[in-house]
Amino acid sequence: MAGQSSRTSPKVAVLLGGPSAEREVSLSTGQACATALRGRGFEVVEVDAGPDLASVLTSIQPDAVLNCLHGRWGEDGCVQGLLEWLGLPYSHSGVLASALAMDKQRSKDVFRSVGLPVVESVLAPAAEVSESHVMAPPYVVKPNNEGSSVGVYLVAEGSNAPPRLAADMPEIVMVEAFAPGRELTTTVMGTRALGVTDILTDGWYDYDAKYKPGGSRHVIPADVPTEIAEMCLDYAVRAHNALGCRGVSRTDFRWDESKGAAGLVLLETNTQPGMTPTSLTPEQAQCAGISFGELCAWMVEDASCSR
Repeated sequence: MAGQSSRTSPKVAVLLGGPSAEREVSLSTGQACATALRGRGFEVVEVDAGPDLASVLTSIQPDAVLNCLHGRWGEDGCVQGLLEWLGLPYSHSGVLASALAMDKQRSKDVFRSVGLPVVESVLAPAAEVSESHVMAPPYVVKPNNEGSSVGVYLVAEGSNAPPRLAADMPEIVMVEAFAPGRELTTTVMGTRALGVTDILTDGWYDYDAKYKPGGSRHVIPADVPTEIAEMCLDYAVRAHNALGCRGVSRTDFRWDESKGAAGLVLLETNTQPGMTPTSLTPEQAQCAGISFGELCAWMVEDASCSR
């Protein structure tokens, strides 16, 4: 934790809330992390990130910033740039990696460049997507730069009509070929992949399935062949490194069992994975012998500028 003062207990500003579509999850993540850090002896100030964030942080003068924001502004390089400008050590990925990972199409280009398997996708105007199929169903429509399954549309195979997109969808959206199969995910902590979780839901792994108790069932370690588990661990570390991520990230996969190893595809990498009571990353850390408090403390101790 570069720049720590001589205070007996480090002062940590926990950024939470913020103005994105994922505000509620961020509040839950931030509060859980703040409680865990206090339990480990840190002096913690919870900061609901707003337009006055720079002046608030300047007055607090923290030794480190734990970024618990999700979605736009908190996860896309914007707040990271502000923290660099203020010279405050912070957690998770830096400006470029955050911006790249949040832009689904550009991150796919990076993954392809290092030989990681991704599904076909295009960017198209939302108006055009609502008028006619821009690719053969089945496909998924989602914002190119939001996370947590906000505004995701699944167009089933054989569907005659294109999706009716909500008015608050961005002007340009991503249309992605639907990847069938099981939903797997792997957390990377520093240079180490922690494990593989199989996410079981009754339907689409949407916002409610991710964040509401009972919305999904997590099987860890995933009941998959050793070869598939090892590929997930390897791909997650390679994705983390290809984007230039730091700290903790989580990479999501789909695996079509009928195709064996060829059926594993990388969906996306999250640079600010959820840290709520139902979240995948804390579960994977726990399974690897790392408590929630230890994980939070590690993220603070790993904080730095120039990430």
